Amino acid sequence: MVEFVLVVALALLVVGVVGSVVPLVPSGLLSLAGVWTYVLFGSEPVGPLVVTVLTLTALLAVVFEHLGGPLAAKASGSSNQVLVASTVGGLVLLFVMGPIGIIVGVVGTVFLLELKEGTAIETAARRSAYTAAGVLASSVVQILLTLSILGAFVLFVVVL
Repeated sequence: MVEFVLVVALALLVVGVVGSVVPLVPSGLLSLAGVWTYVLFGSEPVGPLVVTVLTLTALLAVVFEHLGGPLAAKASGSSNQVLVASTVGGLVLLFVMGPIGIIVGVVGTVFLLELKEGTAIETAARRSAYTAAGVLASSVVQILLTLSILGAFVLFVVVL
């Protein structure tokens, strides 16, 4: 019979992968919760190296989840004020437009505030494009990280 704690851990890991593409679902934290649910309550011990690698990978997913878009905007030259406002704009438009609202809100806010600050239209467009690329790239990285956590967990806990 399959252990209940293992099923719960695997469910959290799968929801973590799905959360990589669903806004406001903390993919890295759900993956971390899945790993630690089994580590703390599972019947078989998990090696310290496996736990450390899975934990660090999940924390890296959390970093990309929260900082992907803002770091891309900052790297393109946007100010800290634009970063904060774009984060708020993305959250507001999430509730108005759904998941696409995050991208529209962040990118649109960066573009409009850059223009308001007197930035040339080409520069504002470039900074907005970098921000959009950062938001989308952070989702791809989250998917890869959470899938690798799930795969490693299955390999080292279920198979081996």
